Amino acid sequence: MLDLVIRNARIVDGTGGPAFEGDVGIKDGRIEHVRGHGSPEVAGRAKQTIDAQGHLLTPGFVDIHTHFDGQVCWDKEVTPSCWHGVTTVVMGNCGVGFAPVRPGSQDALIKLMESVEDIPGSALHEGIAWNWESFAEYLDAIDTPYAMDIGTQVPHVALRHYVMGERCYEAATAEDMQAMAALTEDALKAGALGFSTSRFYGHLDSAGNLIPGTHASAEEMKTIAGAFKAVDHGTIEIISDHLQDDAEIAWIEAIMRDTGRTITTLTTAGPTRVWAESERLAAEGLQWRPQVGARPASILMSLEGTINPMKIYPAYREIMNRPIAEQIASLRDPAFRERVKTEEPIVYRNADAQRFVTDFAHMYRLDNMSYEPSSAVDSVAGIAQREGRHHLDVLMDTMADEIPLLFFFGRYEDNLDEQKAAIEHPQSVFGLSDGGAHVGVLCDASVPTYMLTYFARDRKRGATMPLEFVIYKMTRDTAEVYGLDDRGVIAPGYRADLNLIDFDALTLGRPEMVYDLPAGGKRLIQKADGYLLTLCNGEVTYRDGQHTGAKPGRLIRGGATKARPGSSS
Repeated sequence: MLDLVIRNARIVDGTGGPAFEGDVGIKDGRIEHVRGHGSPEVAGRAKQTIDAQGHLLTPGFVDIHTHFDGQVCWDKEVTPSCWHGVTTVVMGNCGVGFAPVRPGSQDALIKLMESVEDIPGSALHEGIAWNWESFAEYLDAIDTPYAMDIGTQVPHVALRHYVMGERCYEAATAEDMQAMAALTEDALKAGALGFSTSRFYGHLDSAGNLIPGTHASAEEMKTIAGAFKAVDHGTIEIISDHLQDDAEIAWIEAIMRDTGRTITTLTTAGPTRVWAESERLAAEGLQWRPQVGARPASILMSLEGTINPMKIYPAYREIMNRPIAEQIASLRDPAFRERVKTEEPIVYRNADAQRFVTDFAHMYRLDNMSYEPSSAVDSVAGIAQREGRHHLDVLMDTMADEIPLLFFFGRYEDNLDEQKAAIEHPQSVFGLSDGGAHVGVLCDASVPTYMLTYFARDRKRGATMPLEFVIYKMTRDTAEVYGLDDRGVIAPGYRADLNLIDFDALTLGRPEMVYDLPAGGKRLIQKADGYLLTLCNGEVTYRDGQHTGAKPGRLIRGGATKARPGSSS
Protein backbone atom coordinates (compact mmCIF):
# COMPACT_ATOMS: atom_id res chain seq x y z
CA MET A 1 0.00 0.00 0.00
CA LEU A 2 1.27 3.48 -0.89
CA ASP A 3 1.34 6.20 1.76
CA LEU A 4 0.15 8.94 -0.60
CA VAL A 5 -0.90 9.41 -4.21
CA ILE A 6 -1.09 12.85 -5.83
CA ARG A 7 -3.29 12.60 -8.92
CA ASN A 8 -4.04 14.86 -11.87
CA ALA A 9 -0.99 17.10 -11.46
CA ARG A 10 0.84 19.18 -14.02
CA ILE A 11 4.29 17.78 -13.33
CA VAL A 12 7.50 19.69 -13.95
CA ASP A 13 9.96 17.06 -12.84
CA GLY A 14 13.18 19.04 -12.27
CA THR A 15 15.09 17.62 -15.24
CA GLY A 16 14.33 20.53 -17.55
CA GLY A 17 12.06 18.35 -19.66
CA PRO A 18 8.57 19.44 -20.71
CA ALA A 19 5.68 19.50 -18.26
CA PHE A 20 3.29 16.56 -18.37
CA GLU A 21 0.04 15.50 -16.78
CA GLY A 22 0.42 12.67 -14.31
CA ASP A 23 0.23 11.11 -10.86
CA VAL A 24 2.87 10.47 -8.21
CA GLY A 25 2.84 7.61 -5.71
CA ILE A 26 4.84 7.91 -2.48
CA LYS A 27 5.95 5.30 0.05
CA ASP A 28 8.35 5.56 3.00
CA GLY A 29 9.38 9.09 2.08
CA ARG A 30 10.37 8.18 -1.49
CA ILE A 31 8.70 8.47 -4.85
CA GLU A 32 7.58 4.96 -5.75
CA HIS A 33 5.67 5.50 -9.01
CA VAL A 34 5.16 8.28 -11.55
CA ARG A 35 2.51 8.20 -14.27
CA GLY A 36 3.12 10.39 -17.30
CA HIS A 37 5.10 10.43 -20.55
CA GLY A 38 3.42 7.13 -21.40
CA SER A 39 4.39 5.39 -18.15
CA PRO A 40 1.71 3.20 -16.56
CA GLU A 41 -1.03 4.15 -14.16
CA VAL A 42 -0.11 4.54 -10.50
CA ALA A 43 -1.92 1.45 -9.30
CA GLY A 44 -2.76 0.04 -5.91
CA ARG A 45 -4.32 1.43 -2.80
CA ALA A 46 -3.04 4.44 -0.87
CA LYS A 47 -3.57 5.64 2.68
CA GLN A 48 -4.24 9.12 1.31
CA THR A 49 -5.07 10.50 -2.13
CA ILE A 50 -4.81 14.17 -3.14
CA ASP A 51 -6.45 15.49 -6.30
CA ALA A 52 -4.05 18.15 -7.64
CA GLN A 53 -6.77 19.45 -9.99
CA GLY A 54 -4.21 20.26 -12.66
CA HIS A 55 -2.03 22.41 -10.44
CA LEU A 56 1.76 22.54 -10.77
CA LEU A 57 3.77 19.82 -9.02
CA THR A 58 7.51 20.42 -8.66
CA PRO A 59 10.40 18.98 -6.68
CA GLY A 60 11.14 20.83 -3.45
CA PHE A 61 13.58 23.68 -3.99
CA VAL A 62 17.22 23.28 -2.95
CA ASP A 63 18.82 26.52 -1.73
CA ILE A 64 22.61 26.14 -1.55
CA HIS A 65 23.56 29.60 -0.26
CA THR A 66 22.14 30.35 3.19
CA HIS A 67 23.37 31.44 6.62
CA PHE A 68 20.96 29.67 8.97
CA ASP A 69 23.94 28.31 11.00
CA GLY A 70 22.67 29.87 14.23
CA GLN A 71 18.97 30.11 13.43
CA VAL A 72 18.55 26.33 13.16
CA CYS A 73 19.27 26.19 16.89
CA TRP A 74 15.94 27.86 17.67
CA ASP A 75 13.84 27.83 14.48
CA LYS A 76 12.98 24.31 13.37
CA GLU A 77 10.82 25.55 10.50
CA VAL A 78 13.78 27.49 9.03
CA THR A 79 11.77 30.57 8.15
CA PRO A 80 11.36 32.33 5.77
CA SER A 81 12.75 29.75 3.31
CA CYS A 82 10.06 27.24 4.26
CA TRP A 83 7.36 29.65 3.04
CA HIS A 84 8.80 29.58 -0.49
CA GLY A 85 8.84 25.89 -1.32
CA VAL A 86 12.39 25.24 -0.09
CA THR A 87 12.87 21.73 1.29
CA THR A 88 16.68 21.68 1.52
CA VAL A 89 19.14 24.40 2.56
CA VAL A 90 22.94 24.46 2.63
CA MET A 91 24.48 26.70 5.30
CA GLY A 92 28.04 27.63 6.27
CA ASN A 93 28.73 29.82 3.26
CA CYS A 94 31.22 32.69 2.81
CA GLY A 95 33.68 31.28 5.34
CA VAL A 96 31.65 32.16 8.44
CA GLY A 97 30.03 29.83 10.94
CA PHE A 98 30.10 28.53 14.48
CA ALA A 99 32.29 25.42 14.54
CA PRO A 100 34.85 24.42 15.49
CA VAL A 101 34.99 26.76 18.48
CA ARG A 102 37.17 26.76 21.58
CA PRO A 103 35.28 27.16 24.86
CA GLY A 104 35.14 30.83 25.80
CA SER A 105 35.76 32.14 22.28
CA GLN A 106 32.16 31.97 21.04
CA ASP A 107 31.76 35.74 21.22
CA ALA A 108 34.40 36.25 18.53
CA LEU A 109 32.49 34.08 16.05
CA ILE A 110 29.23 35.85 16.90
CA LYS A 111 30.79 39.25 16.30
CA LEU A 112 32.15 38.10 12.95
CA MET A 113 28.77 36.70 11.88
CA GLU A 114 26.99 39.84 13.04
CA SER A 115 29.39 42.09 11.13
CA VAL A 116 29.64 40.05 7.92
CA GLU A 117 26.06 38.78 7.64
CA ASP A 118 24.00 41.41 9.53
CA ILE A 119 22.48 38.93 11.99
CA PRO A 120 21.79 40.50 15.41
CA GLY A 121 24.42 39.34 17.88
CA SER A 122 21.89 39.49 20.70
CA ALA A 123 19.76 36.88 18.92
CA LEU A 124 22.77 34.61 18.39
CA HIS A 125 23.84 34.95 22.03
CA GLU A 126 20.38 34.10 23.34
CA GLY A 127 19.38 31.52 20.74
CA ILE A 128 22.49 29.31 20.61
CA ALA A 129 23.29 26.84 23.39
CA TRP A 130 26.95 26.38 22.36
CA ASN A 131 26.99 22.73 23.44
CA TRP A 132 29.82 21.81 21.07
CA GLU A 133 33.49 22.38 20.35
CA SER A 134 34.36 20.26 17.32
CA PHE A 135 32.55 20.40 14.00
CA ALA A 136 31.31 16.86 14.52
CA GLU A 137 29.78 17.91 17.85
CA TYR A 138 28.11 20.88 16.11
CA LEU A 139 26.56 18.49 13.58
CA ASP A 140 25.28 16.29 16.38
CA ALA A 141 23.82 19.32 18.19
CA ILE A 142 21.85 20.49 15.15
CA ASP A 143 20.78 16.99 14.07
CA THR A 144 17.20 17.50 15.23
CA PRO A 145 13.80 17.35 13.48
CA TYR A 146 13.00 20.23 11.09
CA ALA A 147 10.35 21.14 8.56
CA MET A 148 13.05 20.72 5.87
CA ASP A 149 16.50 19.19 5.46
CA ILE A 150 19.59 21.19 6.39
CA GLY A 151 23.26 20.71 5.55
CA THR A 152 26.34 22.75 6.31
CA GLN A 153 29.97 23.41 5.44
CA VAL A 154 33.23 23.96 7.31
CA PRO A 155 33.83 27.74 7.57
CA HIS A 156 37.39 28.98 7.03
CA VAL A 157 37.05 31.80 9.59
CA ALA A 158 36.12 29.41 12.39
CA LEU A 159 38.93 27.03 11.40
CA ARG A 160 41.51 29.81 11.52
CA HIS A 161 40.20 31.14 14.82
CA TYR A 162 40.27 27.66 16.35
CA VAL A 163 43.79 26.82 15.15
CA MET A 164 45.51 30.22 15.27
CA GLY A 165 43.66 32.14 17.99
CA GLU A 166 44.58 35.83 17.97
CA ARG A 167 46.97 35.17 15.06
CA CYS A 168 44.05 34.30 12.78
CA TYR A 169 44.40 37.57 10.86
CA GLU A 170 48.03 36.78 10.04
CA ALA A 171 49.70 34.44 7.57
CA ALA A 172 49.34 30.78 8.50
CA THR A 173 52.39 28.64 9.18
CA ALA A 174 52.85 25.21 7.65
CA GLU A 175 51.77 23.71 10.97
CA ASP A 176 48.62 25.90 10.99
CA MET A 177 47.75 24.74 7.49
CA GLN A 178 48.15 21.07 8.35
CA ALA A 179 46.02 21.51 11.48
CA MET A 180 43.24 23.18 9.48
CA ALA A 181 43.39 20.42 6.86
CA ALA A 182 43.11 17.74 9.57
CA LEU A 183 40.09 19.47 11.12
CA THR A 184 38.48 19.79 7.68
CA GLU A 185 38.99 16.09 7.02
CA ASP A 186 37.41 15.23 10.37
CA ALA A 187 34.45 17.49 9.60
CA LEU A 188 33.93 15.99 6.16
CA LYS A 189 34.02 12.48 7.60
CA ALA A 190 31.44 13.57 10.19
CA GLY A 191 29.13 14.77 7.41
CA ALA A 192 30.07 18.31 6.37
CA LEU A 193 28.90 19.03 2.82
CA GLY A 194 31.98 21.10 2.00
CA PHE A 195 34.28 23.98 2.93
CA SER A 196 33.80 27.71 2.38
CA THR A 197 36.03 30.79 2.37
CA SER A 198 35.83 34.53 1.66
CA ARG A 199 38.28 36.72 -0.23
CA PHE A 200 35.83 39.63 -0.58
CA TYR A 201 36.68 43.27 0.29
CA GLY A 202 33.24 43.85 1.81
CA HIS A 203 33.49 41.16 4.49
CA LEU A 204 34.84 43.11 7.47
CA ASP A 205 34.82 42.49 11.18
CA SER A 206 33.40 44.97 13.68
CA ALA A 207 36.74 46.79 13.84
CA GLY A 208 36.85 47.25 10.07
CA ASN A 209 39.43 44.53 9.39
CA LEU A 210 39.11 42.04 6.55
CA ILE A 211 37.94 38.78 8.09
CA PRO A 212 40.45 35.98 8.78
CA GLY A 213 41.41 34.08 5.65
CA THR A 214 40.74 36.90 3.17
CA HIS A 215 44.41 36.93 2.16
CA ALA A 216 45.11 33.25 2.75
CA SER A 217 47.91 32.00 0.51
CA ALA A 218 47.44 29.60 -2.37
CA GLU A 219 49.43 27.08 -0.34
CA GLU A 220 46.97 27.36 2.56
CA MET A 221 44.00 26.89 0.25
CA LYS A 222 45.54 23.87 -1.46
CA THR A 223 46.55 22.30 1.84
CA ILE A 224 43.04 22.58 3.30
CA ALA A 225 41.52 21.30 0.04
CA GLY A 226 43.74 18.24 0.30
CA ALA A 227 41.37 17.01 3.01
CA PHE A 228 38.79 16.24 0.32
CA LYS A 229 40.98 13.44 -1.03
CA ALA A 230 40.15 11.40 2.08
CA VAL A 231 36.39 11.34 1.30
CA ASP A 232 34.21 10.86 -1.75
CA HIS A 233 32.00 13.93 -1.29
CA GLY A 234 32.17 17.65 -0.66
CA THR A 235 32.07 20.98 -2.50
CA ILE A 236 34.28 24.04 -2.06
CA GLU A 237 32.61 27.47 -2.00
CA ILE A 238 34.72 30.60 -2.59
CA ILE A 239 33.67 34.24 -2.67
CA SER A 240 36.46 36.26 -4.25
CA ASP A 241 37.16 39.64 -5.81
CA HIS A 242 40.19 38.27 -7.65
CA LEU A 243 38.69 36.03 -10.30
CA GLN A 244 40.40 38.02 -13.05
CA ASP A 245 43.86 37.23 -11.65
CA ASP A 246 46.04 34.50 -13.11
CA ALA A 247 47.28 33.49 -9.65
CA GLU A 248 43.76 33.09 -8.26
CA ILE A 249 42.62 31.09 -11.28
CA ALA A 250 45.74 28.90 -11.04
CA TRP A 251 45.24 27.69 -7.46
CA ILE A 252 41.50 27.15 -7.97
CA GLU A 253 42.26 25.00 -11.01
CA ALA A 254 45.01 23.17 -9.12
CA ILE A 255 42.56 22.23 -6.37
CA MET A 256 40.04 20.95 -8.87
CA ARG A 257 42.63 18.80 -10.64
CA ASP A 258 44.06 17.49 -7.38
CA THR A 259 40.79 16.65 -5.65
CA GLY A 260 38.25 16.27 -8.47
CA ARG A 261 35.76 18.20 -6.35
CA THR A 262 33.24 20.76 -7.56
CA ILE A 263 34.07 24.40 -6.84
CA THR A 264 31.40 27.10 -6.77
CA THR A 265 32.47 30.74 -6.77
CA LEU A 266 30.89 34.14 -6.23
CA THR A 267 32.12 37.61 -7.04
CA THR A 268 30.79 41.17 -6.90
CA ALA A 269 33.52 42.48 -9.19
CA GLY A 270 31.50 42.59 -12.40
CA PRO A 271 32.31 40.53 -15.52
CA THR A 272 35.16 38.10 -14.89
CA ARG A 273 36.99 35.24 -16.55
CA VAL A 274 34.96 32.66 -14.66
CA TRP A 275 32.65 31.88 -17.55
CA ALA A 276 35.42 31.11 -20.03
CA GLU A 277 37.44 29.24 -17.42
CA SER A 278 34.46 27.18 -16.28
CA GLU A 279 33.67 26.23 -19.87
CA ARG A 280 37.28 25.23 -20.52
CA LEU A 281 37.42 23.04 -17.42
CA ALA A 282 33.97 21.53 -18.04
CA ALA A 283 35.28 20.19 -21.34
CA GLU A 284 37.72 18.15 -19.24
CA GLY A 285 35.05 16.94 -16.84
CA LEU A 286 35.90 19.40 -14.04
CA GLN A 287 33.08 21.34 -12.41
CA TRP A 288 33.58 25.05 -11.69
CA ARG A 289 30.07 26.42 -11.07
CA PRO A 290 29.81 30.23 -10.72
CA GLN A 291 26.87 31.18 -8.49
CA VAL A 292 24.34 33.74 -9.71
CA GLY A 293 21.24 35.11 -8.03
CA ALA A 294 17.82 36.15 -9.22
CA ARG A 295 19.01 39.75 -9.39
CA PRO A 296 22.24 41.69 -8.83
CA ALA A 297 23.41 42.18 -5.25
CA SER A 298 21.05 44.66 -3.65
CA ILE A 299 19.73 46.09 -0.40
CA LEU A 300 16.38 47.36 0.80
CA MET A 301 16.33 50.61 2.78
CA SER A 302 13.53 51.59 5.16
CA LEU A 303 12.81 53.42 8.40
CA GLU A 304 13.24 50.23 10.40
CA GLY A 305 16.03 48.74 8.32
CA THR A 306 19.76 48.59 8.98
CA ILE A 307 20.27 51.22 6.27
CA ASN A 308 17.96 54.24 6.34
CA PRO A 309 18.74 57.12 3.93
CA MET A 310 17.11 59.61 6.27
CA LYS A 311 19.82 59.12 8.90
CA ILE A 312 22.22 61.54 7.24
CA TYR A 313 19.85 64.46 7.92
CA PRO A 314 20.24 66.20 11.33
CA ALA A 315 16.51 66.88 11.61
CA TYR A 316 15.73 63.21 11.26
CA ARG A 317 18.37 62.18 13.78
CA GLU A 318 16.39 64.07 16.40
CA ILE A 319 13.39 61.75 15.87
CA MET A 320 14.97 58.49 14.68
CA ASN A 321 14.45 56.68 18.00
CA ARG A 322 10.78 57.60 18.32
CA PRO A 323 7.97 55.17 17.41
CA ILE A 324 7.52 54.66 13.68
CA ALA A 325 4.11 56.35 13.70
CA GLU A 326 5.68 59.53 15.14
CA GLN A 327 8.49 59.41 12.58
CA ILE A 328 5.95 59.13 9.76
CA ALA A 329 4.00 62.10 11.12
CA SER A 330 7.19 64.19 11.12
CA LEU A 331 8.07 63.11 7.59
CA ARG A 332 4.71 64.44 6.42
CA ASP A 333 5.09 67.75 8.28
CA PRO A 334 6.00 70.68 5.94
CA ALA A 335 8.18 72.41 8.53
CA PHE A 336 10.17 69.24 9.16
CA ARG A 337 10.61 68.70 5.44
CA GLU A 338 11.94 72.22 5.01
CA ARG A 339 14.56 71.58 7.69
CA VAL A 340 15.66 68.38 5.97
CA LYS A 341 16.00 70.19 2.63
CA THR A 342 17.99 73.11 4.03
CA GLU A 343 20.30 71.54 6.65
CA GLU A 344 23.73 70.18 5.70
CA PRO A 345 23.62 66.35 5.61
CA ILE A 346 26.19 64.17 7.33
CA VAL A 347 28.82 62.57 5.08
CA TYR A 348 29.71 58.92 5.72
CA ARG A 349 33.38 57.95 5.53
CA ASN A 350 32.59 54.67 3.82
CA ALA A 351 32.15 55.34 0.10
CA ASP A 352 29.61 52.54 -0.42
CA ALA A 353 27.51 53.66 2.55
CA GLN A 354 27.53 57.23 1.23
CA ARG A 355 26.50 56.07 -2.24
CA PHE A 356 23.61 54.01 -0.91
CA VAL A 357 21.97 57.02 0.76
CA THR A 358 22.74 59.80 -1.75
CA ASP A 359 22.59 58.30 -5.26
CA PHE A 360 18.96 59.18 -5.94
CA ALA A 361 19.16 58.20 -9.61
CA HIS A 362 19.76 54.59 -8.55
CA MET A 363 17.50 54.51 -5.49
CA TYR A 364 14.23 52.87 -6.54
CA ARG A 365 10.78 52.73 -4.94
CA LEU A 366 9.80 49.07 -4.61
CA ASP A 367 6.16 49.66 -5.57
CA ASN A 368 5.86 46.17 -7.04
CA MET A 369 7.78 42.95 -6.73
CA SER A 370 9.49 43.03 -10.14
CA TYR A 371 12.89 44.05 -8.72
CA GLU A 372 13.54 45.33 -12.27
CA PRO A 373 13.11 49.09 -11.94
CA SER A 374 13.61 51.83 -14.52
CA SER A 375 15.77 54.82 -13.59
CA ALA A 376 13.40 57.19 -15.38
CA VAL A 377 10.20 55.72 -13.94
CA ASP A 378 11.03 54.27 -10.54
CA SER A 379 14.08 56.07 -9.14
CA VAL A 380 13.70 58.87 -6.61
CA ALA A 381 15.45 61.25 -9.05
CA GLY A 382 13.35 60.09 -12.00
CA ILE A 383 10.07 60.54 -10.12
CA ALA A 384 11.17 63.99 -8.92
CA GLN A 385 12.06 65.11 -12.44
CA ARG A 386 8.90 63.71 -13.99
CA GLU A 387 6.62 65.26 -11.36
CA GLY A 388 8.54 68.52 -10.93
CA ARG A 389 9.21 67.87 -7.23
CA HIS A 390 12.19 68.07 -4.91
CA HIS A 391 13.90 64.70 -4.72
CA LEU A 392 13.85 64.81 -0.91
CA ASP A 393 10.07 65.22 -0.97
CA VAL A 394 9.89 62.03 -3.03
CA LEU A 395 12.25 60.32 -0.59
CA MET A 396 10.25 61.38 2.47
CA ASP A 397 6.94 60.39 0.85
CA THR A 398 8.39 56.94 0.13
CA MET A 399 9.61 56.56 3.71
CA ALA A 400 6.29 57.81 5.14
CA ASP A 401 4.38 55.39 2.90
CA GLU A 402 6.59 52.59 4.30
CA ILE A 403 7.62 51.54 0.81
CA PRO A 404 11.13 50.04 0.75
CA LEU A 405 13.82 51.60 -1.41
CA LEU A 406 15.79 49.17 -3.59
CA PHE A 407 19.46 49.88 -4.24
CA PHE A 408 21.67 47.66 -6.41
CA PHE A 409 25.31 47.63 -5.42
CA GLY A 410 25.92 44.91 -7.96
CA ARG A 411 26.05 45.74 -11.66
CA TYR A 412 22.62 46.84 -12.93
CA GLU A 413 22.09 48.29 -16.41
CA ASP A 414 18.44 49.38 -15.97
CA ASN A 415 17.15 45.88 -16.71
CA LEU A 416 17.82 42.27 -15.72
CA ASP A 417 18.89 41.01 -19.14
CA GLU A 418 22.47 40.52 -17.98
CA GLN A 419 21.27 38.60 -14.92
CA LYS A 420 19.03 36.44 -17.09
CA ALA A 421 21.95 35.59 -19.36
CA ALA A 422 24.06 34.60 -16.35
CA ILE A 423 21.31 32.35 -14.98
CA GLU A 424 20.99 30.72 -18.41
CA HIS A 425 24.72 30.03 -18.74
CA PRO A 426 25.23 26.25 -18.69
CA GLN A 427 27.92 26.44 -15.99
CA SER A 428 26.06 28.78 -13.64
CA VAL A 429 24.30 27.56 -10.54
CA PHE A 430 21.45 29.37 -8.82
CA GLY A 431 22.41 30.75 -5.40
CA LEU A 432 22.87 33.88 -3.32
CA SER A 433 19.59 33.86 -1.46
CA ASP A 434 21.54 34.54 1.76
CA GLY A 435 18.63 33.05 3.70
CA GLY A 436 18.93 33.93 7.37
CA ALA A 437 21.46 36.71 6.76
CA HIS A 438 21.47 40.44 6.06
CA VAL A 439 18.17 40.44 7.87
CA GLY A 440 17.97 44.22 8.16
CA VAL A 441 18.48 44.95 4.45
CA LEU A 442 17.03 42.12 2.36
CA CYS A 443 14.89 39.00 2.26
CA ASP A 444 16.21 37.11 -0.74
CA ALA A 445 15.23 33.80 0.80
CA SER A 446 12.04 34.51 -1.17
CA VAL A 447 13.76 34.23 -4.56
CA PRO A 448 12.23 30.83 -5.49
CA THR A 449 8.82 32.50 -5.51
CA TYR A 450 10.25 35.52 -7.32
CA MET A 451 11.77 33.33 -10.03
CA LEU A 452 8.45 31.57 -10.60
CA THR A 453 6.24 34.65 -10.50
CA TYR A 454 8.47 37.11 -12.34
CA PHE A 455 11.10 35.43 -14.47
CA ALA A 456 8.89 32.50 -15.49
CA ARG A 457 5.53 34.29 -15.75
CA ASP A 458 5.11 38.07 -15.35
CA ARG A 459 8.18 39.76 -16.84
CA LYS A 460 7.35 42.44 -19.43
CA ARG A 461 10.64 44.39 -19.67
CA GLY A 462 12.27 41.48 -21.46
CA ALA A 463 11.88 37.80 -22.20
CA THR A 464 10.84 35.30 -19.56
CA MET A 465 12.50 31.94 -19.01
CA PRO A 466 10.72 28.61 -19.51
CA LEU A 467 9.10 27.35 -16.34
CA GLU A 468 10.75 23.95 -16.77
CA PHE A 469 14.20 25.59 -16.93
CA VAL A 470 13.60 27.78 -13.88
CA ILE A 471 12.50 24.78 -11.82
CA TYR A 472 15.49 22.74 -13.02
CA LYS A 473 17.85 25.52 -11.89
CA MET A 474 16.32 25.50 -8.39
CA THR A 475 16.08 21.72 -7.93
CA ARG A 476 18.20 19.12 -9.70
CA ASP A 477 20.92 21.57 -10.71
CA THR A 478 21.49 23.04 -7.25
CA ALA A 479 21.23 19.61 -5.59
CA GLU A 480 23.88 18.09 -7.84
CA VAL A 481 26.43 20.82 -7.07
CA TYR A 482 26.52 19.57 -3.47
CA GLY A 483 26.22 15.90 -4.35
CA LEU A 484 22.63 15.68 -3.10
CA ASP A 485 21.75 13.11 -5.70
CA ASP A 486 18.67 11.80 -3.90
CA ARG A 487 16.50 14.89 -4.46
CA GLY A 488 15.51 17.54 -6.98
CA VAL A 489 13.76 15.18 -9.44
CA ILE A 490 10.27 13.71 -9.57
CA ALA A 491 11.13 10.14 -10.48
CA PRO A 492 11.04 6.75 -8.77
CA GLY A 493 13.70 6.34 -6.11
CA TYR A 494 14.05 10.04 -5.31
CA ARG A 495 12.99 11.70 -2.07
CA ALA A 496 9.38 12.82 -1.96
CA ASP A 497 10.23 16.50 -1.46
CA LEU A 498 7.52 18.25 -3.46
CA ASN A 499 5.56 21.46 -3.98
CA LEU A 500 1.98 21.63 -5.23
CA ILE A 501 1.50 25.18 -6.49
CA ASP A 502 -1.41 27.21 -7.84
CA PHE A 503 0.89 28.76 -10.41
CA ASP A 504 -1.62 31.29 -11.75
CA ALA A 505 -2.35 32.58 -8.23
CA LEU A 506 1.23 32.46 -6.94
CA THR A 507 2.09 35.85 -5.43
CA LEU A 508 5.15 37.23 -3.64
CA GLY A 509 4.35 39.37 -0.62
CA ARG A 510 5.81 42.77 0.23
CA PRO A 511 8.83 42.80 2.57
CA GLU A 512 7.90 43.51 6.17
CA MET A 513 9.94 44.01 9.33
CA VAL A 514 9.19 41.72 12.24
CA TYR A 515 10.77 41.46 15.70
CA ASP A 516 10.63 37.70 16.24
CA LEU A 517 14.30 36.75 16.69
CA PRO A 518 15.59 35.82 20.14
CA ALA A 519 16.08 38.88 22.38
CA GLY A 520 13.53 40.73 20.22
CA GLY A 521 15.86 40.98 17.22
CA LYS A 522 14.42 42.29 13.98
CA ARG A 523 14.44 40.90 10.47
CA LEU A 524 12.82 41.44 7.08
CA ILE A 525 10.53 38.67 5.91
CA GLN A 526 8.44 38.03 2.80
CA LYS A 527 5.59 35.57 2.54
CA ALA A 528 3.83 34.10 -0.46
CA ASP A 529 0.37 32.97 -1.53
CA GLY A 530 -0.18 30.05 -3.85
CA TYR A 531 1.77 27.19 -2.27
CA LEU A 532 -1.01 24.63 -1.78
CA LEU A 533 1.21 21.92 -0.31
CA THR A 534 4.87 21.40 0.50
CA LEU A 535 6.12 17.90 1.29
CA CYS A 536 9.42 16.92 2.86
CA ASN A 537 10.36 13.25 2.98
CA GLY A 538 6.82 12.34 1.93
CA GLU A 539 5.03 14.28 4.70
CA VAL A 540 2.95 17.41 4.19
CA THR A 541 4.80 20.15 6.08
CA TYR A 542 2.89 23.17 4.74
CA ARG A 543 -0.69 23.50 3.60
CA ASP A 544 -1.73 26.85 2.08
CA GLY A 545 1.38 28.43 3.57
CA GLN A 546 0.71 27.22 7.12
CA HIS A 547 2.93 24.76 8.95
CA THR A 548 1.16 21.48 9.65
CA GLY A 549 3.41 20.75 12.62
CA ALA A 550 5.24 17.97 10.77
CA LYS A 551 9.04 17.99 11.05
CA PRO A 552 10.34 15.15 8.88
CA GLY A 553 13.49 17.01 7.88
CA ARG A 554 16.90 16.28 9.38
CA LEU A 555 20.55 17.13 9.05
CA ILE A 556 22.04 15.93 5.76
CA ARG A 557 25.39 14.26 6.24
CA GLY A 558 27.67 14.36 3.22
CA GLY A 559 28.17 11.12 1.37
CA ALA A 560 24.81 9.67 2.42
CA THR A 561 22.48 11.16 -0.18
CA LYS A 562 22.12 8.84 -3.15
CA ALA A 563 18.86 8.13 -4.95
CA ARG A 564 17.78 4.52 -4.62
CA PRO A 565 16.44 2.73 -7.68
CA GLY A 566 12.65 2.99 -7.99
CA SER A 567 10.45 -0.05 -8.32
CA SER A 568 8.66 1.26 -11.39
CA SER A 569 8.15 4.38 -13.45
